[in-house]
Amino acid sequence: MTQADPYSQLPDPTRQAGFYAGVPVKRFIAFLLDLLIIFVISLVPVVATVGLGAFIFPVIFFVIGFIYRVVTLASGSATWGMRLMAIELRGLDASRFSFGDAFLHTLAFYISLGVFPVQIISIVLMLTTSRGQGLTDMLFGTVALNRRATA
Repeated sequence: MTQADPYSQLPDPTRQAGFYAGVPVKRFIAFLLDLLIIFVISLVPVVATVGLGAFIFPVIFFVIGFIYRVVTLASGSATWGMRLMAIELRGLDASRFSFGDAFLHTLAFYISLGVFPVQIISIVLMLTTSRGQGLTDMLFGTVALNRRATA
């Protein structure tokens, strides 16, 4: 008896390598873009409180970043940085993220950011696995793909 491939609904990394080409680098650039976007949005409460928000800026940054990531992933399966880099996250059945998927993926992503060795393992996996999946992606069976060109 053979085990069915849980990723059978997703593009094959060997036969359809274009879906995965350059994704790890694009994810890193998207991550940096998202950090910049979150930073700018996080400045709004600081300015609105006449600088008092600066005392709790890390908390503001964390909360806004979490909300930003959940909302953007739930609304288009990609953050704004990912959209600029033309990549998106997909589930095992190749579906876009629901709100629940976005929330759980973001929660696991933040946990992995908070535990440095886990983040290093995740980066190594993204660079070495055929689908470019990080630890969070492997946990949830998600992948980052190049967005299909639409004419």
